[in-house]
Amino acid sequence: MDTIEIRASLEKRNAVLEAHPEKAHIRGGPETATLEGGLRCRVDGPNGQRIYTDMPPALGGGGSAPNPGWYLRAAIASCTATVVAMRAAHLGITLTTLSVSVEADTDQRGLLGTDQRISAGVSTLRTRVRIGAGGTDPDTLRELVVWGDAHSPVACTVRNAPACSVDVEIVSGGSETTS
Repeated sequence: MDTIEIRASLEKRNAVLEAHPEKAHIRGGPETATLEGGLRCRVDGPNGQRIYTDMPPALGGGGSAPNPGWYLRAAIASCTATVVAMRAAHLGITLTTLSVSVEADTDQRGLLGTDQRISAGVSTLRTRVRIGAGGTDPDTLRELVVWGDAHSPVACTVRNAPACSVDVEIVSGGSETTS
């Protein structure tokens, strides 16, 4: 889709949500990761989507696919780029350049449990955006990026962690129990 088609789609969706706000609430997933062997997982989505993850050999994996953290960074980068592009289209700005990169710092001691004081989580995320649009002033482009970052669902989720829960189903000897 070009900028005009994207803008038309967004305007149509906004009109639907204004008339029917209950349609704004959606539930995603489930995405289900199944261990295939070693540390390689197959992740299946509800509509036939499929990706694979693996850990690098230094952490016991086979290195056959990106690790889950790579997908997290990729999700932040692609979601932010998408939202910036959507906002640009909404404003009638035709982007000539847009790339978003995300870097993260982690401490593997948290993942491996060798130091209980260290989190397994990412300690720092850095997002870098390259953007250009003919005839659009730099301040407008900066504002566009700030707006896109502030409205990127993935970036917002990382910044404002949602309530999380874990349900465990134990399978042994062919019988299943839930705890």
